[in-house]
Amino acid sequence: MEAPRLYSTKPVQSLKPTKKIPLEEDLGKASDALPLPLYLTNALFFTLFFSVVYFLLSRWREKIRTSTPLHVVTFSDIIAIFSFFASFSYLLGFFGIDFVQSLVFQPSPDVWIAEDEEEDNEVLLAKEDARKVPCGQALDCSLPPLPPAAPIVTTQKVCDEKPLMVIPEEDEEIVKSVVAGTTPSYSLESKLGDCKRAAAIRREALQRLTGKSLSGLPLDGFDYESILGQCCEMPVGYVQIPVGIAGPLLVNGREYSVPMATTEGCLVASTNRGCKAIHLSGGATSVLLKDGMTRAPCVRFGTAKRAADLKLYLEDPDNFETLSVVFNRSSRFGRLQGIKCAIAGKNLYIRFTCSTGDAMGMNMVSKGVQNVLDFLQTDFPDMDVIGISGNYCSDKKPAAVNWIEGRGKSVVCEATVKGDVVRKVLKTSVESLVELNMLKNLTGSAMAGALGGFNAHASNIVAAIYIATGQDPAQNVESSHCITMMEAINDGKDLHVSVTMPSIEVGTVGGGTQLASQSACLNLLGVKGASKETPGANSRMLAAIVASAVLAGELSLMSAIAAGQLVKSHMKYNRSTKDVSKASS
Repeated sequence: MEAPRLYSTKPVQSLKPTKKIPLEEDLGKASDALPLPLYLTNALFFTLFFSVVYFLLSRWREKIRTSTPLHVVTFSDIIAIFSFFASFSYLLGFFGIDFVQSLVFQPSPDVWIAEDEEEDNEVLLAKEDARKVPCGQALDCSLPPLPPAAPIVTTQKVCDEKPLMVIPEEDEEIVKSVVAGTTPSYSLESKLGDCKRAAAIRREALQRLTGKSLSGLPLDGFDYESILGQCCEMPVGYVQIPVGIAGPLLVNGREYSVPMATTEGCLVASTNRGCKAIHLSGGATSVLLKDGMTRAPCVRFGTAKRAADLKLYLEDPDNFETLSVVFNRSSRFGRLQGIKCAIAGKNLYIRFTCSTGDAMGMNMVSKGVQNVLDFLQTDFPDMDVIGISGNYCSDKKPAAVNWIEGRGKSVVCEATVKGDVVRKVLKTSVESLVELNMLKNLTGSAMAGALGGFNAHASNIVAAIYIATGQDPAQNVESSHCITMMEAINDGKDLHVSVTMPSIEVGTVGGGTQLASQSACLNLLGVKGASKETPGANSRMLAAIVASAVLAGELSLMSAIAAGQLVKSHMKYNRSTKDVSKASS
């Protein structure tokens, strides 16, 4: 069967440029006037420039040494001076002028459209038959007869998963130029001045280049201005992730409804059951043990002794106050807490720890570290900074240093669950939970050589809350470091359960926290934005909520495993009875 066309089957008018040019006309370039290839010409003038500079500097030093007047020049000096100005003029004209113009004379979107439209039309029409990248399969690249000012419209009609798109004339030309490679896709926002329009054009160009439909990826209903320059580059739509609510979760005497963004069935329901068990038993108690973000640059010296000298200098308490003043200049909230060093031969790894207020703080601590490195360069001029991050931090990777020293917020959360709640709500016994936790979370994880993974599924809850509240999902790696402990108390009648999480990395300002959906979830928890009363209070409360939700999730999943209900519950709640084949047809 013939594939359906993307656009309407009505006759369309071909695009008529305002000025016609012969298709066989050769579009010349400025570099064609050079007798040599462009790269050889550039290499020649580069070599000439640096050679005469070296010659003139040598002559200048020789005249100073022999007390010869500088204005006395030989024939070779005259030739060298002439060559210097000639090569400098060429390099400035070839590289400098275009670079300066690109910074100073950036056209507005209207100017770009008005001045370049005619030229782009001519080039595109001249190269249309020779274009290497064809239109996508079943896509019609002809122009429908619509008013030029009409916006891009996406209708709900879908033919074999091919969206029916109506592209106005001015946008059609831009789409073609993106497909042809004459307009970079990443520059659409700056050239058009309309982020949503740029996303729509980029999306259509992508469909033509790949021949694949993006009909299932939503475009409308999102504020693309809010992500410009901070959250995502070159957007073509957004992904929908359902958000469920677990709770009320009772922590430190306050109730919280916990938003969880996930596509895994049973996760929200299981966490909700754990919240219920904790609430019926009087709630959980959460304690913040430490609050400090880290960054660890790597520096290198000529000898191991020099690296050791810097280590002793940084770890000397008498120098800490001076280093703190230098570090703290980077932010109102960033405050240096400590410095820990490790040596590997001539290489020194310096782990800075600082408080960051309500921000997660990676950028804040990085700026402070840069200030200290610049300061140290004076007393240690032989220090070679290899990188601002040397992985001794350690960010977005499982590392023992985070498990032992902590990173971000270090939190411990505990609850005492009554025996009758364990039996009636969790459908198991205290003895079974204690035994399972010892053999699974402790012994089993040790047998597997786990690093910070002495738990059932802490990362499940952390990832769901992180996505819902605009945290960095990649930091789920170290943020899910957790050890779950269970113990029978009160003569074996009740259960004491706790989770210890040394590196929860969260913030309530910056990054994705300011997007509308994520901001709404933070507002639901009462931790939106920066705390006006106590800087850092909102981010610390969010860390406590994360740990408490992990406690609820651990309690419920372990109970399901102990009662033999894990497979049964997933078959009941994580399996759809809908006939997918009929639904898709």
